[in-house]
Amino acid sequence: MKKIIALLGILTLTVSCKTAGTATSDDTLKDAFKNKFYIGTAMSLPQIYEKDVKSVEIIKKQFSSIVAENCMKSMFLQPEEGKFFFDDADKFVAFGEKNKMFIIGHTLIWHSQLPKWFFVDKDGKDVSPEVLKQRMKNHITTVVTRYKGRVKGWDVVNEAIMEDGTYRKSKFYEILGEEFIPLAFQYAHEADPNAELYYNDYNEWHSGKVQTVSKMVQNLKSRGIRIDGVGMQTHVGLDTPSLDEYEKAIVAYAANGIKVNITEMEISALPSPWGTSANVSDKVEYEAKMNPYTARLPENVKTEWENRYLDFFRLFIKHQDKIRRVTLWGTTDAQSWKNDFPVKGRTDYPLLFDRNNQTKPVVEKIIQLTKEK
Repeated sequence: MKKIIALLGILTLTVSCKTAGTATSDDTLKDAFKNKFYIGTAMSLPQIYEKDVKSVEIIKKQFSSIVAENCMKSMFLQPEEGKFFFDDADKFVAFGEKNKMFIIGHTLIWHSQLPKWFFVDKDGKDVSPEVLKQRMKNHITTVVTRYKGRVKGWDVVNEAIMEDGTYRKSKFYEILGEEFIPLAFQYAHEADPNAELYYNDYNEWHSGKVQTVSKMVQNLKSRGIRIDGVGMQTHVGLDTPSLDEYEKAIVAYAANGIKVNITEMEISALPSPWGTSANVSDKVEYEAKMNPYTARLPENVKTEWENRYLDFFRLFIKHQDKIRRVTLWGTTDAQSWKNDFPVKGRTDYPLLFDRNNQTKPVVEKIIQLTKEK
């Protein structure tokens, strides 16, 4: 009898401990953050078509927002002028609606992953400013109108500013100058006046980039052109950026009267040849020393990686009044682009769910942060 009473006491203690504010396997990210900000993930085609069944289950259970990893980029939506392909994007949006998610469109105007015809005439020469404006307007209007009221926010312009604060010398810039950005936001707003509109870029904690992006936001607002947020791509490693740099950028952007979106987030555990660049045209040849953890992460590296995630999420919770959304760039390690960038063929561990679709211990620790006073 005493043994039974003692056992009951242990069970009662266990239950009371679990209900005293600690995260359990029944807790989910989207529930934990529902009163703070959207928590999202990027979806690949196998997930959009629900062929990657296990990772789809994770997405439905854990996330409140989704963005298409690739299928809404211009090279896929309009591979030939005037000929649009919407099958994949339609399926993506339908998935988001069915699962009551905050749907993000990515991306309308970007110098990369864009069809070759966009900037040239039939002779292969650069088009005039007026022709480029018309092509931009047609692309943006057609895409945004199709998903009017369904896609809730758009990455209107992607990666237009360099780390030193100068404008990227893309063809958009060469032909139209800085004005291509206000035009893109104007066209998007005209197509769906209720959609949130964002500027999205990587390495946005660099002071030069912070200054130029802030000036751009102020310029748009002074002209009555809608911009709701800045997307800070968070392709980061274990060392850079510092949390202080990142926090200063969040505060600086929010001071312009807009929300901050934490976009494209993952934390690479692998060495980087150059820091945190996310310029997709940059690649480095494979070297074994750049792929040190082919079987598993050593415990000390795993701990460092986990603490890095927790530090970032503490920062996001601290500034939850400034943050609209935190989006991971993928769901499981198996599908992460970091396995092939910046060095192809590596084994990286950058996301919250592992190669076997299992929840990493850091998830419960992140959820626990939301319960702390």
